[in-house]
Amino acid sequence: MKIEFAPLNIPLRRRLQTVAVLQWIFSFLGLAQCCLAAFVLLALSDWWMVALLYASWLWLDWDTPTSGGRRSHWVRSWSVWNYFRDYFPLKLIKTVDLHPERNYIFGFHPHGVLVAGGFGNFCTEATGFSRLFPGLKPHLLMLPFWFRVPIFRDYIMCGGTLVCPPVRPPVCLPVCPPVCPLLSISPICLSGLVSSCKSSLSYLVSHPKGGNVAVIAVGGAPEALDARPGALTLQMRNRKGFIKLALKHGAQLVPVFSFGENELFDQMANPVGSSLRNLQNQLQSIMGVAFPLFHARGVFQYNFGLMPYRKSIHTVVGRPILVAQTPSPSREDIESLHEVYLQSLSDLFEQHKHTYGYSEDQHLTFI
Repeated sequence: MKIEFAPLNIPLRRRLQTVAVLQWIFSFLGLAQCCLAAFVLLALSDWWMVALLYASWLWLDWDTPTSGGRRSHWVRSWSVWNYFRDYFPLKLIKTVDLHPERNYIFGFHPHGVLVAGGFGNFCTEATGFSRLFPGLKPHLLMLPFWFRVPIFRDYIMCGGTLVCPPVRPPVCLPVCPPVCPLLSISPICLSGLVSSCKSSLSYLVSHPKGGNVAVIAVGGAPEALDARPGALTLQMRNRKGFIKLALKHGAQLVPVFSFGENELFDQMANPVGSSLRNLQNQLQSIMGVAFPLFHARGVFQYNFGLMPYRKSIHTVVGRPILVAQTPSPSREDIESLHEVYLQSLSDLFEQHKHTYGYSEDQHLTFI
């Protein structure tokens, strides 16, 4: 195979964009491990007292990820996120105004491999979320385990708040980032995350003064295994936990479709029923995370690597679905609202698909 190397005369601006995305990829694959190793080495060194003091702080601060996190506008506004945005490029599109005195649950679709659109739009200010939706604070949900990693937890809480769905339905929501196929770890997003436990989501959407937005990549780990260019199949039929919580707390549901999310990476062929897919499903059932064997381009060449392709991402925030608060929703209530949500998501895709390069015969498929 002939390798196509990047030219030497690439403008500095594009090189900085590559660096911005490279550090983001590193945050998925290795930052948590580095933070944990640094803490262990500190505890075993002459500076063990510092590690002890931090451990005491960790114990006192244990519940912060489930009670809104600790966001930092400064971190969310770092210039590096502007270069991250321009790499693809990434754009957030508002279709209607959202009332700042209400709470919302954004259903983010599709999950993709690394939820790049979810991170760039809701964990940073690069695409102007606060300008487009004044008075609202976005919280992207993430697997609770990562908020137990020393140092790393404090870093990821600084931005917007990412809440990933539950690994096991009784405990958390059903949505979780995939894992790196090489390191067998769950990917993490920098800046601004909160725990995805049920109590965390309930805390956000029950805020009496409103103003909170909980963003959930509804398709979760199973959907990540099908994330490849052209894929329009969404894991939705059995994803109803967020519907129940919306009813319980009266939070408005907002479908969000990220056009281009699945175009960023290729993935090894893993059709349903294949040996690879069966193995991935078994690992997912045991560990709670997916293992998509993804690949795209490299840093200095365009043929292979873990860097995403430079493909445009347009994340469209749809019209909110009014939800009447129902403290004890019945199965019929949940099923009815779920069907309304699926129809609204489908309508959102159909309304905008021509604008972002999809043909008339392409439609969403829910499984």
